[in-house]
Amino acid sequence: MDKKTLIVTTVFAGISLMGGNTALAQDPGILDDDIKLFRKDLRSLKKQIIAANMSLSDTEAQQFWPIYDQYTAELVAITDKKYTLLSDYAQNYSTITGEEADTYINGRAAVEESVMKLRQKYFPLFRKVLSGRSTALFFQLDWRLSLVMDLQLASQTPLIEP
Repeated sequence: MDKKTLIVTTVFAGISLMGGNTALAQDPGILDDDIKLFRKDLRSLKKQIIAANMSLSDTEAQQFWPIYDQYTAELVAITDKKYTLLSDYAQNYSTITGEEADTYINGRAAVEESVMKLRQKYFPLFRKVLSGRSTALFFQLDWRLSLVMDLQLASQTPLIEP
């Protein structure tokens, strides 16, 4: 990982982790507006990190960013489902039934599958405007940043007691 990637990823991780005070597990009654604002800030930061790490020509940038914005809009719709599942889970995890636990796990799996399908859908669209290496770099950044956010969510989500 080059120095620039390391720095911006570290900044992103730090800001993401600072949001731990708004964790679902710690305070399930957080206002939806607060979560929406926090997620919007994270999306903005993610876009800045991608911009800082992609060496796009003016022509590539003109073609890339509209596709990226479409991709992000579809990704937000999918992650909305994840946050709904997590919110419901965090409010009920101590009394969750076996059937509800199954629904939660199947719902999370469906979200993850939807994200992968979205990436596969957008791969050829990004590839039309970027080189193979630049497309791979974009998806590497996207995966890494998603993993940082997922790690933060995982660390703040309570485990079911057996």
